[in-house]
Amino acid sequence: MARKGHIAISVDPGDSEDFHVTQDALDRAQKCRVIRTARTGLGLSQEEFAGRFRVPVGTLRDWEQARVSPPDFAVAYARVIAAMPEKVAEIVSAA
Repeated sequence: MARKGHIAISVDPGDSEDFHVTQDALDRAQKCRVIRTARTGLGLSQEEFAGRFRVPVGTLRDWEQARVSPPDFAVAYARVIAAMPEKVAEIVSAA
């Protein structure tokens, strides 16, 4: 399968199941990790996190599983949630 973009991690020729990783895929994975780490750091399920912070649960799943690259605002929102979860929940619930 042809991949677009610069190869960030080359395939291991000794591993028949390995594949090249593009810089785009690596960037997407790092963004997804920020979101997943924010949620798991609070000890919340995907459903709990989605409900508390008003993120569609399907969207959250897509981001966490790297099916879709989260937009920069979502990564920033996850960082704010991780830093101030109670304040964010209070603000969101008042809206």
